[in-house]
Amino acid sequence: MKDKQLWFFWGLLFIICAGLGFIHNAAGIAKFFQNLLAVLFFVPPVILLVTALKKEEKQTVRLIRYISLSSLCLTLALLIANVLSVGASEALGDALYYFLIVLSAPMICSSFWALSLFLWACLLMGSFYRQKPAKKK
Repeated sequence: MKDKQLWFFWGLLFIICAGLGFIHNAAGIAKFFQNLLAVLFFVPPVILLVTALKKEEKQTVRLIRYISLSSLCLTLALLIANVLSVGASEALGDALYYFLIVLSAPMICSSFWALSLFLWACLLMGSFYRQKPAKKK
């Protein structure tokens, strides 16, 4: 698969996960597919990262690093803001949660929030991987 196709597929999965994040009462097979899509969301960036590391494309690795770091930091900030908004109006809490749904699409789409955060962290840490240079004999 070409890189452009993987980027497109990753964006498409993001949109699908964001849309499915607004469905709260899914059960049975629907919830299974939500969880499956939330995990499949991370397949294209892993493929992009692995191929970029093999080809030594620093720009792609750096972009995936920044996307992962941004997602993790903004998710943390929105979760904290959502908790701190408990005394504020219901509209503010809803707005913050809607931002969280869109920003952290695979996390909200899945019922396993920790898994999504873990996979984002794996992407982030994977972007710091450096191959050791071959030893000269």
